[in-house]
Amino acid sequence: MRSCRHCKPDRERHCSSNQASRHPPAKMNKAIVLLALAHAGLGLAQNTTTPSATPTSTFTDPKVPTGRPIVGDYDGRYRPQVHFSPPQHFMNDPNGMFIDANGTWHLYYQYNPTGLVAGNQHWGHATSDDLYHWTNQPIALFPPNEETFVFSGSAVVDVNNTSGFFPDQDNGVVAIYTLAEYPDGQPGPQTQAIAYSRDGGYTFTPYADNPVIDSDSSQFRDPKVIWADDRWVMVIAYAQEFQIGIFTSPDLKNWTAASNFTGGLLGLQYECPNMIKMPVLDENGGRQEDKWLMAISINPGAPLGGSITEYFPGTFNGTHFEAVDGVARIADFGKDNYAGQWFYGQAEDELPVSIAWASNWQYTQVVPTGEEGWRSVMSLPRENYLTEVPRLGWKLVSRPYNLEPVLGNTLASNSSLGNGTVVVDYSEVESNALYFEANVTKIPATGIPSTATLNFTFSSVLTGEYVSGGFYFGGDTPFFVSRDGARGFDNVFFTDKFSTNSLLTDKTSWSMSGVIDRSILEVFVDGGVESATNTFFSTQPLTLMTLSTADLPEGVDVSVRVVGLDSSWEKMKGDDGLVAGNTTSVIGAANMKRLFGGM
Repeated sequence: MRSCRHCKPDRERHCSSNQASRHPPAKMNKAIVLLALAHAGLGLAQNTTTPSATPTSTFTDPKVPTGRPIVGDYDGRYRPQVHFSPPQHFMNDPNGMFIDANGTWHLYYQYNPTGLVAGNQHWGHATSDDLYHWTNQPIALFPPNEETFVFSGSAVVDVNNTSGFFPDQDNGVVAIYTLAEYPDGQPGPQTQAIAYSRDGGYTFTPYADNPVIDSDSSQFRDPKVIWADDRWVMVIAYAQEFQIGIFTSPDLKNWTAASNFTGGLLGLQYECPNMIKMPVLDENGGRQEDKWLMAISINPGAPLGGSITEYFPGTFNGTHFEAVDGVARIADFGKDNYAGQWFYGQAEDELPVSIAWASNWQYTQVVPTGEEGWRSVMSLPRENYLTEVPRLGWKLVSRPYNLEPVLGNTLASNSSLGNGTVVVDYSEVESNALYFEANVTKIPATGIPSTATLNFTFSSVLTGEYVSGGFYFGGDTPFFVSRDGARGFDNVFFTDKFSTNSLLTDKTSWSMSGVIDRSILEVFVDGGVESATNTFFSTQPLTLMTLSTADLPEGVDVSVRVVGLDSSWEKMKGDDGLVAGNTTSVIGAANMKRLFGGM
């Protein structure tokens, strides 16, 4: 992460520590240099006050609350009701996600608490018991001074006290993150730091001997740390050298460079790497031998423009990752899915759960949600696993994590649609959010006409605006999603049509599911073998769903279900209609001094 992910400084620096590998410098695009300086200046211009009296950091904008959450208005027409979005202002990459021993999911995220564009980077924080009902917490990590930002990173639970920070507990949390310096507004070193939390991840004390990996590079960031082979393993981006560094440590303080990995689409830079042991399931859902997976986000340089995440199945021997092949696989065929992270601390018999940033750096800072005082949304939480698909090879499957906590009333259910149409008026669904699914079975191996289709549309009866999608069962079997019918946002980079191929090779069934949530649509094709995340902005709410099938051969069965979704935020509103977040454990100034005194 940086203050503006698609803008980069003009100087390439290199790791000076004996722990950090060196690489040749990368050349910079002049336009990107100018954008970087402009955004860096914007972020610093907002921080012109004297240092705060609270010891959360050596510098705090008085507009940024310490020890209490920021209040949010979750009633805007663009505001998603089952996806996480920040209470106010600008959010981007998910950071430091973990689940604690009590089953509480922690989501940190890149956050500008004083503006509607990237800059002034902090770590926001929210918690949930089910990944849908979120409680906004006080900001977790603050910049150490007015010329340094807290960029992306990760968090782990140090159950064995390898760090020495937690002599009397097994639930201590350590955050590992990038400190990005901008001396005099100019791009400076990016170094890796840690902070520890003795209260379960709510407040953090920066380590007194930071940085734990020194560097003089301005393009060295986004550490992701896991526990593997009885040691800590970090993957981190040498952003413009197109290398993912792998480091190891016994204690989270002392790190040794082990190897580098590169591959796939390069784009203009690597960011936000991830490495995780990923379950492998066969076509019947049986668990096979796990594989390792490396994920890399690139920006810009996505096939559709802007930012995207690619992944590589492979092996890891404790120091080196090796991909199974040279194929660049894209995690999501939509345009709004970037910097995805997996939660640390899940049980090995569970499917890993991920969340991604549902936006794109080509337009995220100008989307119309700014009119409501916030920008950016996270994807649905997704369960993931690897599987082998005929002709396509390895695929990362993504499907929504258990939606039961937000499922409301069933609006339509038809188990024998055949060639027909289902129309659902959901104008009375308070959340304006739906879950929908279609399952097609008894598909013949031959004789399917090229005109055999399943199409769906969400539309406004007031303006005629719409978003749509569909599948062609014949020919090359393409699946498409279109947002060109929504007229609330016009931007040259806001690509409006997307497609993929959902192969029916040797199969007699096909499925699709999805969630539409005010201004975001996520679809999952064939059980999540393909997925797409797209934001959209209509001038009026979409309240009518139409799903139809045509020209399917006789004997093909089609079932459809549409369910209204309950708002995750409704029950959290106060009498004033606002969501205040966690106000039951506000941190006092005396406590802040103890927590941030250093060690």
